[in-house]
Amino acid sequence: MVASSPTVLKRWIAFELRRLRERAGIGREQAAAAIHGSVTNIGHMEVGRSLPGPLELERLLELYGVPERIEFWRELRLRAKKGKDWWIGFGDVVPDYFFLFLGLECSARQIESWDAHIVPGLFQTPDYARAVFRGLRPGLSEAEIDQQVELRLARQHEVLDAESPPVVWRVIAEPAMRWEVGSRDTLRAQLRSLLELAEKPNIELQVLPFSAGAHIGVDGTFSLLTFPAELENDQGVVFAETRVKGYYYEEPEQITRYRDALSRLRVQAISPAESPAYIHRIAKEL
Repeated sequence: MVASSPTVLKRWIAFELRRLRERAGIGREQAAAAIHGSVTNIGHMEVGRSLPGPLELERLLELYGVPERIEFWRELRLRAKKGKDWWIGFGDVVPDYFFLFLGLECSARQIESWDAHIVPGLFQTPDYARAVFRGLRPGLSEAEIDQQVELRLARQHEVLDAESPPVVWRVIAEPAMRWEVGSRDTLRAQLRSLLELAEKPNIELQVLPFSAGAHIGVDGTFSLLTFPAELENDQGVVFAETRVKGYYYEEPEQITRYRDALSRLRVQAISPAESPAYIHRIAKEL
């Protein structure tokens, strides 16, 4: 099934319209003439600011030499226009830059990441998440923290409890599993939850131990998302977040560099088969 998030569908439609036009060797002026529109209209379609109308879509696909794809595109356009993203009710607590990531995450067929400092949000227990937000954003009220935790749990439900959940492969640094977030009891419960998650067939966990020494991940954490085959030509996206904003890397050479970094981290990390025993040992030492 094609990715369900309207945000992701709009992103793909914009990307693919530009790719098809450039592959056909057609300028924006010619495309605009074909739909009796303006170059500005074509530009807006190609960056996702607006969707083409049904007739505009048909004329563009014919111009770009792929009329056989019209029905498929009509379906995607309708879903992008009529659909509703699951996080709409959390608009007050979601940074603008994070909306796209939420759509990408719930639409991905594979989520891979490197997590250096804390247990990733997709795996956090409520108590652990609450402690994370208290430390990360000390100005938040308890009511605001509750909203953030509710959003985090909703994310987990949308991704991990989906009818066809994605493959999730995360390399987590040992310090993230020893940092006493909340309390020792909170951390122990979090580690027990990780062990339960590791038993799921679609989840692979690896621990990068202290003994790994210097490694390629010291310059920051990131997530690499891959999408269903129906979204052809989409090579995926890398997301990296700072205190101020999130960055999306979509160029093939950028994705390759991050994929290579993740491969190196996997080689240095404890294997998925042996990592649960290592996590269990950490929990016993607390």
